[in-house]
Amino acid sequence: MDDIIQLDSIKHQLRNTMRSKKPKMLVVDDEPDNLDLLYRTFRRDFQVSKAESGFEALEILEKEGEVAVIISDQRMPEMKGTEFLSKTLPQFPNTFRIILTGFTDIEDLVEAINSGQVYKYITKPWDPQELKEVVGRAADTYELLKQRTEELARSQAQMELLKAVLRVAQDDDCGETGLAAIAQAFGEEFAADTCILQLVSGDTLGTAGSYRRTGTAQNWLNDDPLVQEAISQKTVRVVANIPNDANLSAVAHYQSSGIQAHLAIPILWRDRAIGLLSLQWMQPCQLQESKLELVYLAAQQVGLALVSMNCG
Repeated sequence: MDDIIQLDSIKHQLRNTMRSKKPKMLVVDDEPDNLDLLYRTFRRDFQVSKAESGFEALEILEKEGEVAVIISDQRMPEMKGTEFLSKTLPQFPNTFRIILTGFTDIEDLVEAINSGQVYKYITKPWDPQELKEVVGRAADTYELLKQRTEELARSQAQMELLKAVLRVAQDDDCGETGLAAIAQAFGEEFAADTCILQLVSGDTLGTAGSYRRTGTAQNWLNDDPLVQEAISQKTVRVVANIPNDANLSAVAHYQSSGIQAHLAIPILWRDRAIGLLSLQWMQPCQLQESKLELVYLAAQQVGLALVSMNCG
């Protein structure tokens, strides 16, 4: 029951600190009127970027990253739509690509579809409702595939974290070296700039192991209000953007260290805190809800290891 409450808490905090985003879309057409029409058609449901050529579209993708759906006109100067889409396939294989064509170019379209470059082609002038339905199905399928990929990656990550915890448990090492090995595994998995695993006795922080991506980690957890709340309330505390937090932004160690996001997870055993896991980032936190759920569950596995080693 406590685990369910903790997971609900961490999900609630994440939703409050990170706004849900619309899926991304890129529309490409050399005719400004068509480009504006596509933008207006989808701007309510998508974050729409637009480009007037394949070259401009490739630059946008290089800068902005993967999008859920690309809609491209076929007949454009310098680079045809199918040629442009073929260039996006190696880097963004999960993106759904839709071609708009106003002429008969069967060979190019068939080749593009058969090679997986194009999900669907729509003849011009297009029916707005038909195009919306096609794009809707593509976006839904993209999200489903993305979710399954994330689930697989999460399972693999959980196994790797568990292996690191078990190695420390087998060595029966409650000291700085053993705790640092676990901290390193968490820090690397969640791309944290700093990760600290520290034992807790009552309200007192004890032996600690730390990981720092570059340089030496500073441990100011004894003086951190977020950590104090996490231990006293036995609940996950997360601030995704410290400079925007009126209470924490004025704390001296946040100002001096440059930490902009902090996740503090109490490691619980029989309703008491026996450890504290601190993940810190030098930029606002971009962890997804599934990642935060994983770090919480893996942290509780650390609790079992600490108890087995008589650390807690």
